[in-house]
Amino acid sequence: MQFNNSFSVAKPIDQDWSTITDIEKVVPCVPGASVLGKTGNQFTAQIKIKMGAMSMNYKGPVEIVSADPNSKTAVMKASATEAGGQGHAQAEVTIRLSPGGSGTNGQISSNVAVSGKAAQMGEGVIMGVTEGLISAFTSKLATL
Repeated sequence: MQFNNSFSVAKPIDQDWSTITDIEKVVPCVPGASVLGKTGNQFTAQIKIKMGAMSMNYKGPVEIVSADPNSKTAVMKASATEAGGQGHAQAEVTIRLSPGGSGTNGQISSNVAVSGKAAQMGEGVIMGVTEGLISAFTSKLATL
């Protein structure tokens, strides 16, 4: 599933760039997500997600695969397995920042694939949860 979102924060673009290119800062901006550890340039993260009556816990590697400071564009990839091994989730997220008045405008393009229990919830539920996560992410980003 493809998601495209935009946001604005009242902070300088360089401050936002510093945050989105730091795994240990950007991952906790997602509700229920945390960094568990680091090996080389790759981090292990987890996220707890509630979909309807179900709660799921995913864990796996996350890394920034490209970061262009000139265009202020970063690409992050994550791959996770649901606790118990019943489902998988993969995401590729591209964040582009641009100056916006006294702050920063951002565009988030996400390509998400899920299997297992989450996939059984249906595309509408997955879209709603993902949109909520992105909205909460941008609100948290504005506070850092």
